[in-house]
Amino acid sequence: MSGPLSGLKVVEMQGLGPAPLAGQFLSDLGAEVTLIARKSGRADPTDINNRGKRSVALNLKDPDGVEAALRLIDRADVVIEGFRPGVMERIGLGPETCQARNPALIFARMTGWGQDGPLAQTAGHDINYLGLTGVLHAIGKKDEPPIPPLNIGADYAGGTMFLLLGILSALFERQASGRGQVVDAAMVDAAPALLALIHSMIAQGRWSEDRESNWLDGGAPFYRTYECADGKYVSVGALEPQFFAQLVDLAGLPQDEKQNQYDETSWAQRRESYAKVFATKTRAEWTEIFDGSDACIGPVLSWSEAPEHPHMKARGVFTDVNGVTQVTPAPRFDRTPPGPVGQPPTPGGDTDSVLAELGYDADMIASLRNRGVLS
Repeated sequence: MSGPLSGLKVVEMQGLGPAPLAGQFLSDLGAEVTLIARKSGRADPTDINNRGKRSVALNLKDPDGVEAALRLIDRADVVIEGFRPGVMERIGLGPETCQARNPALIFARMTGWGQDGPLAQTAGHDINYLGLTGVLHAIGKKDEPPIPPLNIGADYAGGTMFLLLGILSALFERQASGRGQVVDAAMVDAAPALLALIHSMIAQGRWSEDRESNWLDGGAPFYRTYECADGKYVSVGALEPQFFAQLVDLAGLPQDEKQNQYDETSWAQRRESYAKVFATKTRAEWTEIFDGSDACIGPVLSWSEAPEHPHMKARGVFTDVNGVTQVTPAPRFDRTPPGPVGQPPTPGGDTDSVLAELGYDADMIASLRNRGVLS
């Protein structure tokens, strides 16, 4: 493995959503990530979240399967799990058990509601966590229902990224104490934390709770998307006066609007007039007009168009692995760059080799398989 996290050993419990993405990012940056899967299966080249990982299939309902998992965890720096609170304890892999054997272990727990609280044992998804934290209320058209922003806000920005922040913070602290700790990463904690700027503006009386009424929620005519003549869209983000001035000049908008850009009483009328202007040309025509300017205007590209954009190609943001478009590892490092994107593992495909590393000989592995311990 190459990358800044080379040498870091991570055990990930098979799950969905933010925990597998966290494991992917750690693997991308050089960590050795071993996935404990529920059962063996076929390799899936589209299983991007598991790229570069190893996979061990263990029956965790069997004490010998739990013992094999514990041996693997004994040599790990980090465990990642995304089950409901109490599940790892019930199967014999809770933090007290694991850290009694490996005191330096970072036990990273990913949930929506957190490890405690009235909703801790309740099912939920990104849209529910965003709804409870006030985030979802702010997204969408003014007189229409809130729109879920895919599952980026809670699952990935609030879940994956704060789980990784917790892991790396605990690893840093371990350098001084020599001890591991439990990381409780909850999406309801993290999603609203991302909106510190909005909370500041609310406290200052500069943010309305009405959707589509503010700078960043589509209320401002200079910060939203507009449909073009060909049915495609451009994004407009000319917040600063100097950038807005270029928007006015290049789009042919009234010059006097430069003087009262932030007059909210005019925003509704301007949204309508700007929409009419942008509807007069195609997306390609507007892209050419604003090319090289600081007007903060660009095309809204589809999934298939994005990899073909010259900037994306120049940066190598996307790559093709066996016909599957993937994003290359990020961020970038000058001394310890990550290696090429790894293949997703065959579920359970590394069971024998990993158990051999843990001291199981061929006869022991065959016996475990015959008894259904290796699922």
